[in-house]
Amino acid sequence: MKYPVYFLSFALLLAGLSACQKNAPKADAYGNFEAEERIISAEASGKIMSLHIEEGQVLKAGEEAGRIDSVQLALKREQLQASIKAIAAKSPAIEAQLAVYERQTASVKQQLSTLDREKRRIENLLKSDAATPKQLDDLNAQIEAAQRQMDVIAQQRNASDANLSIQKNGLLAEILPLRKQMEQLDDQIAKCHIINPLQGTVLAKYVEPGEITAFGKPLYKVASLDTLTLRAYVAGNQLGAIKIGQQVKIFTDAADGQQRETTGTIRWISAQSEFTPKIIQTKEERVNLVYAVKISVPNPDGVLKIGMPAEVRR
Repeated sequence: MKYPVYFLSFALLLAGLSACQKNAPKADAYGNFEAEERIISAEASGKIMSLHIEEGQVLKAGEEAGRIDSVQLALKREQLQASIKAIAAKSPAIEAQLAVYERQTASVKQQLSTLDREKRRIENLLKSDAATPKQLDDLNAQIEAAQRQMDVIAQQRNASDANLSIQKNGLLAEILPLRKQMEQLDDQIAKCHIINPLQGTVLAKYVEPGEITAFGKPLYKVASLDTLTLRAYVAGNQLGAIKIGQQVKIFTDAADGQQRETTGTIRWISAQSEFTPKIIQTKEERVNLVYAVKISVPNPDGVLKIGMPAEVRR
């Protein structure tokens, strides 16, 4: 029996492909790429005034992604600031009031100095009988009166100082809670600015400017795609051949039926077995007990995508 030429050519092609598949190295593990995603939520409630991000946009860590309305918070802060100024205005001018006692003390000291000189002069005159003892007694009485006046001024100064300090401390006690409230408002106002916490690509955007948000409501999802994680699964008899920190070869589909090769590093091996997930490509391996492995794979050019399947070979 003779076969057409095209049938023989097709049969030879199938035989060649079969031989190639048999000779091709078998993968040690299969898996899919995933990224460490983070959902950024609102830390304040109110109207979203701006949110200048789009899906696929790369954001820097610390970059402001948007802003939530903070007008009411700012008005409350101004009100507290005015209250603090009003209370501070009631604070007694301690230095000015104590300065009055300082001037009185200086005047009495000057008077005592004058009386002391006059006393020495009278004492010299008494030696030559040019003055009377009564003059000396009168001067001594004036000196004692001036000294008593000095004591009274010192007591008044101390009492006034204590009273003014009590008043001032009372006013400071009123101001302190207001300052703490201002610090709380400053923190709330700061949280109205939506700050992106890590460098990565925006995967999903959940809200738009003009919408009303609440504390904890998701705003967008971001993930770093510079390095992806390949979650692969290995059989129990392969555990002895792998270890954390080991470098392995990663193969992904490329154009023209080729495979793109890159290198990854094992950074986690599960301590508990599980049934092979359905995402594994080979049917015969789906009924086996396997161990999950996480492999860090650099992705500087962005070729690798989340969910993309890959093979692992040692």
